[in-house]
This record gives sequence, structure tokens and C-alpha cells, in this order.
Amino acid sequence: MSAQAKLAGRRRLTQAELDLIVGSHERYLQRKPGGRRASLRFVHLGGLNLSGRNLSEADLSASVLEGCRLIRTKLERADLFGCDLRMADLRQAVMVKADLRGVCLRGANLAQADLTGADFREGKVAIPGAKNGLDISRHEERPGEVDQANFTGAILNDAELSGVSAFAADFTDCSLVGAKLIGANLKDANFSGALMENADMSGANLDNANFAGAVLVGANLMKASTQGARMEQVLREPTQEAVDKAPELLERAKANQAWCKTGGKEGAAAKMDNEDLRPLGAALKGARLTAMSAKGAVMVGLDLSGAHLQGAKLEGADLRAANLRGADLRGAKLMRADLTKADLRGAYLGPLPLGGREIPTDVTGAKLRYVFAQTANLTAAVLDDADMRGADLTAAVMDGVSIKDVDFRQVQGFEPPKGEPTHDEFGPLPPKDPPLIEAAEEAPPE
Repeated sequence: MSAQAKLAGRRRLTQAELDLIVGSHERYLQRKPGGRRASLRFVHLGGLNLSGRNLSEADLSASVLEGCRLIRTKLERADLFGCDLRMADLRQAVMVKADLRGVCLRGANLAQADLTGADFREGKVAIPGAKNGLDISRHEERPGEVDQANFTGAILNDAELSGVSAFAADFTDCSLVGAKLIGANLKDANFSGALMENADMSGANLDNANFAGAVLVGANLMKASTQGARMEQVLREPTQEAVDKAPELLERAKANQAWCKTGGKEGAAAKMDNEDLRPLGAALKGARLTAMSAKGAVMVGLDLSGAHLQGAKLEGADLRAANLRGADLRGAKLMRADLTKADLRGAYLGPLPLGGREIPTDVTGAKLRYVFAQTANLTAAVLDDADMRGADLTAAVMDGVSIKDVDFRQVQGFEPPKGEPTHDEFGPLPPKDPPLIEAAEEAPPE
């Protein structure tokens, strides 16, 4: 579509006009006097700034937002049907259950955006006439288009992307759990490290797509074209051997609890090195697993919330998307572990008092990409050479932490000491809302 045809029949708003409309919409959301739901249908907003604003439930259907700045903008349940958002900056935007049918996001940046339940399917778009606007219009079937878009670290759980064109789009470390990509064009797309449990890619074009290190448990690839696709180190369903061994591993965990409760008189510290612990599900939630050894273990998505893991040996463990909320990891060894998208909110990673000295938690060289670590206690932890891109450390305790060779340019909620790299990768960002999480409870006893 030509630029003239794209803008035909659309009124161009100024930044000042847009700010007035959005201000009224925000009052509407807060149920304040003078509030009115924003109706921004068929308008031209290209290049304007909406960063940090709240446009949840707004109607922006068929509008042009090309090149708009929408960093951390709230667009929950917003109507973006048929919008032109190519090259828009939507980093960390909240677009839960947004209507994105027929939208064009070609080349847009949606890194770390929350698109849970968003709908990208084909939509019938009204094309206004050049002279008479919508008085003379035609309708055009338009598939969702996200070619070459950046979704790194984004959340697309349960999103509807069937039939979408996502040629060469970047979904690295993205969460696509339960997403529907039926018949989608995903040629040359990058899904490396993506979490794709139960994703439906049946009939999709996956030629030359990169799935290296992706989690494809329960994923449906029936009748998909996979010519040239990279599948090395893909994580599939637990083997039957791992399922059969689960009762034995659970007994080891129970013996570890007995060992903790009796001060070592009964039971023993569990040995689970290189085991697949996924069949245990939530059985280890809140368990006392002090000093357990699970080096190189597969613990993807495991529920370890509230678990006692003081001094645990977790070197090289795969803890992607694991729930470690409120867990006690004091003195644990997490060197080279993969904690991408793990939940460490309110977790304890401070030093462990032992024999008159303090053992720091060692996270050297670990992957902490897009980790949720709000209110976590990392006092004196060793984070040297850790990959922290996209991590959220809002309200985390970082006293005495060792951060040699750590790049904080994409880390939220932490200002490194003077002389360290500053997190200016996204440019000036609007103030964030305080984290909507509970304060961490007192650390569980050793």
C-alpha cells in the first residue's frame, strides 16, 4: 500500500491534541470526573509519543501509529484492529488480550512486551477513500503481519497467531506457552531458547527457523514444513525412564527433609545430578532440600516456591521458568545455571552463616535473562559474568553484590555503582509503577 493510500481519510493529530485525549481516557479508567473513553479510530498518530500512558480498553482501530514511541504503554484489551504499527517502539508494553487482528507490526520492537492472549489473526480492514474518507470505502482481508519484528523476551502465552506472517521475526527467549501458530509463516524466524510448551504450529512454514535450545514439550508440528530448521538441544517431553524414576527421586527428596529435621541423624542430602526432575511437578514446593546436589539437572518450570535450598549445588542446572518465589537459596551454587524467565521474587540469595563464616551465593556465569527478581535479597551474592539482560531487580537488595563484567544496560530497577555500564539501552523511560507484589517474608530457618 502506498503512503498516500495508507493515510487517506485519516486526520493527523498533534502531540498536544493526543495528550488531551489520553488524559481524558486515563481519568475514565480511574472513574474520575471528566473522563471519557478514547476513540482514536482512523486517525494518523505516526511518530508521536505515548510512552508510559494508559490506553487500556481504548479504540485505536485502523489508525496509523507507524514509528510511534509506546514504551511501557498499557494497552490491555485495547482495540488495535487493522492498525499500522510498523517500526513502532513497544518495548515492555502491556498488551494483554489486545485485539491485533489484521495489524501490521513489520519491523516493530516488542522486546519484553506482555502480549498474553493477544489476537493477531486475519482481519477485514476498511480502506477509506482518498477524498471522502469512510463515506466511500472498500474492505480488504489482511493477515496479521509481524515480519522482522523483535519479540525477544516477550510473553505471548495463549496468543492467537494462526495464519500470521512472521518472516524472520525474532522470538528469542520468548514465552509462547499454549500459543496458536497454525498455518503461520515462520520462515527464518528465531525461536532460540523460547518456551513453547503446548504451542500449536501445525501446518506452519518453519523452513530455516531456529529452535536451538527451545522448549517444545507438547508442541504440535503436524504437517509443518521444517526444511532447514535448526533443532539442536531442543527440550522435549521427559523420557519414560525419567517418569519411571520420579518416585525414587521423590524418596530422595523426603530423605533430605528428614536429614534437615533431625540435624543429620536420619536421611541424607539428596543426590540428583543430571536427573530430569520435571515429572515431580509441584512435589518439591516448600520442601527442605538444604545441601541437595542437582548439578546439571533439568528443572524447567519446576515449582520450588518457598523451598529450602540453602547450600544447594545447582551448577549448570536448567531452571528456566522455574518458580523460586520466596525460596531460600542462601549459599547456593548456581554457577552457569540457566535461570531465564525464572521467578525469584522475594527469594533469598544472601550469604549463608556456617561455622562462624558466611558463604555467599555464587551465580557466576549464570543466565538470568528476563528473570523476575523484584524484592529478592542478593546481599553479597557473586554475579560476576552473569547474563542479566532484561532482568527486573526492582526493590531487590543488592548490598555488597559482586558484579564484575556484568552489562546492566537492559536491567530494570538497579543503578550500578559509578563507573559501571548504565542501563540506557532503551533511552529515557517514564517512571514505572511500584511492583505489585507482596513484601518478602522473613527468611525460613536454616
